[in-house]
Amino acid sequence: MQVHFGIELLRPEWTQAVVCIGTFDGVHLGHQAVVSEAVARAKREELPSIVVTFDRHPSVVLNPSKAPKAIASLKMNLEHFQNLGVGLTVVLPFNAWLSRMSADEFFRTILVDKLRASAVVVGHDFAMGNGREGTLDWLSERITTDVVSAFSVGEERVSSSLIRAAVSSGDLAKANAMLGRGFEIQGFVDHGQKLGRTLGFPTANIARSFDQVVPADGVYASRILFDGQCYDAALAIGTRPAAGGGPRSIEAYLLDYPGDSLYGKHVRLRLEHFLRPELNFPSLDALKEQMAKDVESVRSLLA
Repeated sequence: MQVHFGIELLRPEWTQAVVCIGTFDGVHLGHQAVVSEAVARAKREELPSIVVTFDRHPSVVLNPSKAPKAIASLKMNLEHFQNLGVGLTVVLPFNAWLSRMSADEFFRTILVDKLRASAVVVGHDFAMGNGREGTLDWLSERITTDVVSAFSVGEERVSSSLIRAAVSSGDLAKANAMLGRGFEIQGFVDHGQKLGRTLGFPTANIARSFDQVVPADGVYASRILFDGQCYDAALAIGTRPAAGGGPRSIEAYLLDYPGDSLYGKHVRLRLEHFLRPELNFPSLDALKEQMAKDVESVRSLLA
């Protein structure tokens, strides 16, 4: 998949394309349905499939005090687009200039002039342009428009806001069901307090680089991926009250890892199951005993 950041340097040699547009934070099952429909239509018509998305959530510019934390990084979203078969993703910087652009200007200058759109595929709640003036009816009067219905899991409509709430509350089963995969955290392995090492469970302290929603404090059965390798891991998120407390941290103990130090490596943590909430133990020995039980629970769940 090709990726273009901005449209200034885009020089299309195609004459028609199928385009889908959206923020697509986390690329959950509803987003996947929209993107997959665009890819399928493009394949039927033998045209390029193009995703238009943004480098940040629009609320970061439009209403910063209420901007939601991201479900996934832009890099993670791009990986999912590629896995869905998208040919080109155009990432637009959502800034003050773009936020003021009218629906008509966005349609003419970006969709038609730059991307050569002959059809668009959007979700059921889509609108574009300043003040969301470019409604579905408005768009369908100007170009062939496929509207993909809401996607539900059980009796609930899948949405990014519900996924954020589920992750924050520790309802990992609900979040993963709506994502269609395990919720992921990405970051670099950094130096922590090294408490786990003294207890016989050396952990990798994960430092992140963007404002991502963080799961509820507790212990999770996870998988950690790096350098083409995958290991089961017991993941602890919290303030370590049994060790006197401190800043919130994300630490992973890799089961059966025989390798070298992970410091500085970029890793992905895929959270599969919530084990238990964070607890305050009466002693470090009690904490060590519980960590041993957590490791065995992870081993059993991920076997």
